[in-house]
Amino acid sequence: MAFTRSLKILIGLSALAATAAAGGAGAAEFPDRPVTIVVPFAAGTTTDLVARVVGEGMSENLGQPVVIENRAGAGGSVGTDEVVRADADGYTLSMGTVGTLAINKSIFPNLPYDPETDVTPIAFIGYTPTLLVVNAESDYNTLQDLVDASKSGDGVTFASAGNGTSGHLAGELVKERSGGNMVHVPFRSGAEGLTAVLSGEVDFMFYHPVAALPNIEAGTMRALGVSGAEGSSIAPDVPPIADTHEGFDLIAWFLMAAPADTPPEIAKRLNEAVEASLASDAVVAHFKKNGIEFGSIEYADLGTFISEEIAKWGDIAEAAKAGVD
Repeated sequence: MAFTRSLKILIGLSALAATAAAGGAGAAEFPDRPVTIVVPFAAGTTTDLVARVVGEGMSENLGQPVVIENRAGAGGSVGTDEVVRADADGYTLSMGTVGTLAINKSIFPNLPYDPETDVTPIAFIGYTPTLLVVNAESDYNTLQDLVDASKSGDGVTFASAGNGTSGHLAGELVKERSGGNMVHVPFRSGAEGLTAVLSGEVDFMFYHPVAALPNIEAGTMRALGVSGAEGSSIAPDVPPIADTHEGFDLIAWFLMAAPADTPPEIAKRLNEAVEASLASDAVVAHFKKNGIEFGSIEYADLGTFISEEIAKWGDIAEAAKAGVD
């Protein structure tokens, strides 16, 4: 996936004029009270930490407190549904992810919201590729070693944080592209899956670089590839899987979203606040430390981006039969 390095917000004057009568007064005063960012996952998760550091910068720019509320459940669907049902006034936002705004539409047949019609995309936050890791004592020194092993004997196994997660679907895509016998072993969390790889219970998994690197540096784990086509800044020596499997480009991303029908002028104000926060020293330092990459998408293209991601991950989920009944 290619990202531009500049973000130009283009909101037509006609759209502003159309909403002026209904919401102009309120928008002119926005915000005049605290803004809430709903994180649809538990406190301490990567999504939560990103929301908190970005929210702090937004608060400084908006001149109002930004409150973080955690509403975990159903792969992030519970918290996201809470946001889409909120008033479209800019005061309730969601820290959206590749799961809540793309993967879940294919995984949950009764998803209570539609990420293509029920949200107003505000700003692209950033993304992180994942590392394909194996036990350092295994015989797998390259991705090809792993693929060869998957085509002999009983094949190989791979762990994930659960059915339908990005790590699960990344493993399924490797399986589909290589034609090997790779069996998915879901765990309740990524940390449990990582422990299973370290113990030799499972052969490999895809995991966030910042969590896997301590084991790699300690010599107990080896990285064979990175899921993003552009590699990882925090693990620059790990080759992209796309180098040997053309078109392989899967990343976990974050995108701020509001309810559908949020007035364009309020969406613009929020976008400006997010962009100012992303340029702050605190956010730059946090992203660098945690292997989160910056990447901008034109404001007008955010909806298209979500639709394209839904289609891409949906194809993988369908091939993997990863839907939840």
